[in-house]
Amino acid sequence: MSRRPNTVNWEQVNKWVSREGAQASWKVFGFPSIMSIDRTAFSDAEPMPKWEAPPKLILSTAINGAFYTKNENPNQAITPEEIIRSAEECIAAGAQIIHIHARDERGYNVLDTGLFRETLTHLRTNHQHVALDACLVAVNADEERMMAEMMKLGLMEGVPVNTTALILGDNHFVKSPATIIEKTKRALDAGLTPQIAVYSDADIDNARRYLIDSGLIQGPLNWLVLPGLPGCSPMYSPETMVDGFLRLVRLIRHIDADSTIIACTGGRTSSYLATLAILLGVHVRVGMEDTVWKWPHRDDKIQSNVEVFQQISGIAAALGRDVMTADEYRDLMTLRA
Repeated sequence: MSRRPNTVNWEQVNKWVSREGAQASWKVFGFPSIMSIDRTAFSDAEPMPKWEAPPKLILSTAINGAFYTKNENPNQAITPEEIIRSAEECIAAGAQIIHIHARDERGYNVLDTGLFRETLTHLRTNHQHVALDACLVAVNADEERMMAEMMKLGLMEGVPVNTTALILGDNHFVKSPATIIEKTKRALDAGLTPQIAVYSDADIDNARRYLIDSGLIQGPLNWLVLPGLPGCSPMYSPETMVDGFLRLVRLIRHIDADSTIIACTGGRTSSYLATLAILLGVHVRVGMEDTVWKWPHRDDKIQSNVEVFQQISGIAAALGRDVMTADEYRDLMTLRA
């Protein structure tokens, strides 16, 4: 960088220094207080108002998901035994909310009552205080039948309803209006909380049109926001992450003012999006369902779900937000049909 020429008017500077010296103007209008933290000297107006943010943080841990296999991350939990072991490591570290998928013997996502029952029954029996959610996406008639069976088992608190139509990675993922409405109704009939899962701003409008303005469900609702993955709201940099996430949050709050929003830290955004959500008073889902990376700018892969749970719970503690208990989470999820 080239050095700029010195253009200071030293004659003018020296004239004023000779008159007044190199002194600041300082008057203490509120003496004897220099800077009161709770009022001004002239009124009870608070000089620095306290921010409004929920003191408690939902910190959900999504164990395995539908996207990543051991090819993408060899530490991914696939079998019921691996899923249970990973979940119990997180529970031992203080996790209160566990979200799972089932995988078949090849490692692919599947809606199988037997696999879900094996995992959820073990966790419910041995960790009754923990809240459990499961993703029940039916892609054929057999899975639709098993989705109905799963909803009636009484093993979980909530189930996502994806109000979406997108190219997710290299996959065509579409929920028709009838499917969106019917799955929501079935969840409500089974006493489950439908978690409105959105990947882009268009998905938010689908939820408004088919679920909220139709009168099927009333707020405050529970939202899962999953940007950052290929085909979802893109987040290419810190600036686009902040801009994109703020738009999603504002759109949701425009149609559901008292909403409970959970940011799912997908793709490269990982811990950075989690930190942004905590700063904004939004809740967070972490874990190996939504990402394989620890950080957006490096290729280090997550070694375990408990590792990322401890990382984000530590950030939350440093920012003054306590992790919500499972019972507090259940109370917050209660919806009116």
